[in-house]
Amino acid sequence: MHLRRVAVLTALAAALTACGGRPATAPTAPPASQAPSAGVPADPAPTAAATTPAAAAPAAGLPTITYTQAATGFPADPDQASTAALTEGLQLTAKSPVYEAPGGPARAYLTPQISGVDLVMPIVARRDGWVAVLLPSINRSVGWLPAGGWTTRPLRDQLVVRRAALTLTWVRYGAAQQTWTVTIGAPSTPTPLGRTFVLGRSSLPSKVYAGLDVLALGAVPDDKNAVAEGLADAHTGIHAWYRNEFGYQQSNGCVRMPPAAQKVLLDQVAPGTSVVVLP
Repeated sequence: MHLRRVAVLTALAAALTACGGRPATAPTAPPASQAPSAGVPADPAPTAAATTPAAAAPAAGLPTITYTQAATGFPADPDQASTAALTEGLQLTAKSPVYEAPGGPARAYLTPQISGVDLVMPIVARRDGWVAVLLPSINRSVGWLPAGGWTTRPLRDQLVVRRAALTLTWVRYGAAQQTWTVTIGAPSTPTPLGRTFVLGRSSLPSKVYAGLDVLALGAVPDDKNAVAEGLADAHTGIHAWYRNEFGYQQSNGCVRMPPAAQKVLLDQVAPGTSVVVLP
């Protein structure tokens, strides 16, 4: 399955297409049980004075990264296959330029929300007062932000997909909780390798999803020409499947879960949770 678009929670028209499914509604913020525990305050961002080197002024005409629009010039994630826990998520408080490196040029803008859904990106590195985050809509890439204009949120979970083993493992605080046999992308439309993260969740009307929401990810098809017509701007998702057909490579790139397993993820996993797909 691939999710074509995230729409605003208050019901802008959604255009999600999924593994032969029908249009659906958009990812939403998680229920209270999924959010970071109450009473844990967001960490303040370091002050601008602590940033070395200073952030250069963005050039005119930079694109804004959205659910359907990516950007170029960002470095590859240097630890694409790492299963090290990512324990902090960055949430912007204002539209901000994102840089290719500390002190380097800005390549695009990010906004606090992506199609109306709060955007929480896992922090993967810190250097000289800057932080690097996994980017949405750009596979296996990171962007750098200077101090200011953001806060952090604690992240407790991780999802690890192993394509060869056809499994998904839910990890909390570094300890594996459960592992399930899943169905992944077909050889022509493989589930994208590398690290990504949970953007939010979608309510899909088709019965093939067993009446359960989908977790929409930041990853997109590696080969946009291989997916079905109209899915060039799609995103990968994790969703339940109505038939007991797991342990195969036959989806359009999404991860199909047993319904009972999907219920666990929906109850436990919050936006910003890192997802790593291994060979």
